[in-house]
Amino acid sequence: MINNSTAAISAVLLAASSGALQAEESVDPFLWLEEVHGEKAIDWVKAQNATSSAYLKKVSTFDQLYQDSLAIMNAEDRLAHPTRRGQYYYNFWQDSTHVKGIYRRTTEAEYRKASPKWETVIDFDALAKADNEDWVFKGTTCLEPGFKRCMIALSRGGADAIELREFDMGTKQFVKDGFVLPEAKTGVSWVDGDHLLVGTDFGEGSLTSSGYPRVIKLWKRGTPLKEASVVFEGEPDSFLTHSQTYHDGDNTLNIISEGKTFFTFDHFLFDNETPKPLTLPDSVVIAGIFRGNVFFMLRDDLTFQDQTLPTGSIVYASVASLLTKTPDYQLFVKPAANATVNALEFTANHIVVNWLEDVTNRVTVYQLAKDGQSVKNKWVSRDIPLEKNGNIQVFNASQANDDFFVEYSSFLTPPSFYQVTAADGKITSLKTSPVRFDASDMEVNQHFVTSKDGTRVPYFLISKKGIKLDGSNPTILYGYGGFQASMEPFHSSLIGKNWLERGGVFVLSNIRGGGEYGPEWHQAALKHNRHKAYEDFEAIAEDLIARKVTSSKHLGIQGGSNGGLLVGAAVTRRPDLYNAVVCQVPLLDMKRFNKLLAGASWMAEYGNPDDENDWAYIKTYSPYHNVRAEESYPKIFFTTSTRDDRVHPAHARKMVALMQAQGHDVLYYENLEGGHAGASNNNSRAELYAKTYSYLIDRLF
Repeated sequence: MINNSTAAISAVLLAASSGALQAEESVDPFLWLEEVHGEKAIDWVKAQNATSSAYLKKVSTFDQLYQDSLAIMNAEDRLAHPTRRGQYYYNFWQDSTHVKGIYRRTTEAEYRKASPKWETVIDFDALAKADNEDWVFKGTTCLEPGFKRCMIALSRGGADAIELREFDMGTKQFVKDGFVLPEAKTGVSWVDGDHLLVGTDFGEGSLTSSGYPRVIKLWKRGTPLKEASVVFEGEPDSFLTHSQTYHDGDNTLNIISEGKTFFTFDHFLFDNETPKPLTLPDSVVIAGIFRGNVFFMLRDDLTFQDQTLPTGSIVYASVASLLTKTPDYQLFVKPAANATVNALEFTANHIVVNWLEDVTNRVTVYQLAKDGQSVKNKWVSRDIPLEKNGNIQVFNASQANDDFFVEYSSFLTPPSFYQVTAADGKITSLKTSPVRFDASDMEVNQHFVTSKDGTRVPYFLISKKGIKLDGSNPTILYGYGGFQASMEPFHSSLIGKNWLERGGVFVLSNIRGGGEYGPEWHQAALKHNRHKAYEDFEAIAEDLIARKVTSSKHLGIQGGSNGGLLVGAAVTRRPDLYNAVVCQVPLLDMKRFNKLLAGASWMAEYGNPDDENDWAYIKTYSPYHNVRAEESYPKIFFTTSTRDDRVHPAHARKMVALMQAQGHDVLYYENLEGGHAGASNNNSRAELYAKTYSYLIDRLF
């Protein structure tokens, strides 16, 4: 049977028979695939899914990979991550019974037990059934202190667009005639129990060119949303406008921020009157408010009063000072050559700094120096003696308590939760995850490679101990390299069980464009320096081959979103280096990325393809414009989601259609739900993992 989409492909193939088909700047034969839910496009998707599923499910390992993945994700004894809110610990939980999940809670004392009893707050399977909707839980925004009322975010199929409903945590019921916001890319913050600051789609002209809220309104309980009063309007070409509530002791401050670009914001203090501008450099990242001071990270050097504070420093100034034209900026901490501030948290009396030092974490607690202490500045510090060479995440820190939680894990060590008393650094063990794969014969090594321009770039290699350096080891090289997102060591039972136990090697790259060494590491690969990230990635691939860890025949690469662009560029730049490519929810058409969904907001990262000078550079690496019919490529596996309303699925769709029209053999799978994460429940996640690892095993072993 030939359907319309098949006929269209056949027509393109015939047109290409006399010459090499290539994506042109002025003519795109696959624009019809940009119709996300178009009948023709969906028919094409379903046909591709059927082909790829049939192929991958024939791989002998598929069923075992699926069962192992599902068992890991549904394990009843896995760690329940606790979110501390008042007297309760809350947790979102999915398993074989609760496919969509339950939001539940328990007490502190109960949580410490080996098998705590949980109280269900919201059953999303039951809610989805009652509403006849494919609801995916997307989080809560709660009124503090007390946490008695929360706005519950619900997404259809996992998309970024959400519906918000007010929920009473005491009665465990949605509030009758409470605050409800229809589906949109919405942000809210509580001003008090009867008022919300809302940014949403209010109608024509209320969104930015990126599709995010431009207007912030103050909405009073008991009134229609259309009567909410406008308190702030951003520019149409800005990235977004949003509000945030900060709690500083007993004080609550509302800050409205307008993102001129993805990395530059103007900030305003809202105190129920006209928003007042805060005198902050537009590139800073606000970390929080402590003792009346706003703490923020510098993305650029800051010069004032004849001194220059370096990029990556944490600086603070009082709120009162920031309302003047000449704030009194104070240095809190500054980065080192190999260390950057990864996160900042606040307790009642302390500031917790999570450092990233050569891509592993350490935690330091700071407090104001007491009178009489001899210190170089106002702050004294204490390192928390946690295990080194791993990943440490700080959570449940708030100014309502003077302690915090940490999660420690490493590539081969499963996660453990600890509670830390800020004043004395006392560490109490809370929970430890069971081991899901046998790591006794495995090891982790960190290596550094010199990139094309001489920059020293780190990567982690995880493998069996004593692997033969004969070029035969099946190896996955994973990367991202963008938006100042750091690829830190992480524990994955799925990688361990599905790949490492089978003798595979996993490599995590820390290329430029990420945040592993702070803002400058990110900025080194911005816009017209994008090739630096790709050169770093290629240098690691070549190093793995030169050291005979693997060879091109056994080397695969993987990345998602911006990482999908990375591997798409990698395989079109150097197809000879790889034998497998997993390209997930990717950007690939860099001529039209700014016209698709949220793409306009990423021009701060990549440049503007409508600008002649920017496009002259971007087109040198845009995968959609650099794939060639005459070139030989490995069998690439593209994945995306119909419900991804952040990165348009047409990037992957059009790349596949073009490559097939050129005569290349590729695989494509599009989950019809799942959003930018690719999948929204454990069943669909397990299937996607099984397909991915079946593909990699088939190509590399």
